[in-house]
Amino acid sequence: MRIMISADMEGATGVTWTADVEVGTEQWQRFRKMFTGDVNACVAGLFAGGATDVLVNEAHSSQRNILLEDLDTRARMLTGRHKPLSMMQGIDSGVDGVVFLGYHAAAGLDGVLSHTYLPNQITGVWLDGVRASEGRLNSALAAEHGVPVLLVTGDDLTCADAREYDPEAQAVAVKECVSRYAAICIPPAVTATMITDAARVGMKRAGRFAGSAGGHRIEVEFDAAHLAAAAAVVPTVELLDVRRVGFDAASMTDAMKAFKVVTAIASGAVEGSYG
Repeated sequence: MRIMISADMEGATGVTWTADVEVGTEQWQRFRKMFTGDVNACVAGLFAGGATDVLVNEAHSSQRNILLEDLDTRARMLTGRHKPLSMMQGIDSGVDGVVFLGYHAAAGLDGVLSHTYLPNQITGVWLDGVRASEGRLNSALAAEHGVPVLLVTGDDLTCADAREYDPEAQAVAVKECVSRYAAICIPPAVTATMITDAARVGMKRAGRFAGSAGGHRIEVEFDAAHLAAAAAVVPTVELLDVRRVGFDAASMTDAMKAFKVVTAIASGAVEGSYG
């Protein structure tokens, strides 16, 4: 069984603050170790449950956060940016299951470091009319390729979100949200056991199924009018309101590629402290 881990950082053990996940800070260096520990705990559980190959796709920011020298030697790691499917690169390679590790709640909702792709400028994303976290978006992409979600880890609100878009996936809350920048955290020695046990159980669900083909619609709301106007320059992207754009795509794969373009253009339109 070949399994992929899509590894984000905001939902990792102990993370509660921007500096915990911002490349180059002292806090980031500290939490890289905890992040790598969460990944290793998951890898251990997957192999205990019958995995024969585990690919870890770095999915946070620079996508160069996990410490390769400390990674479980049974795993392989896809690191670095500018991957066509970004957080989900490798989902189309014939894997039998995927883990969403270190995920977080959606933009515009409560949750530790909640956001959707951009850290601050997006106030909401909707997939086919339903407000969507990165987990919901990535779950739809996995379903298109016939890949089950085995496990989701993050704060308690991330787990509640996962139960809505994929109630059969295992879920591990490594912290309890108090606010966007505060949480009740569990020590890594404890969360490691929780993650390993859930990953092992999650492997019972591994195995490809018939993919769900079909078109999708994504709408994105920004916190400023000029970001929506910048995104609407993209062909097929429609300006729906002063801060909202939308587009249709023939498949979820195409939808996520278009979404990546929209977020990249909007990010490039941010100007200084005014956004």
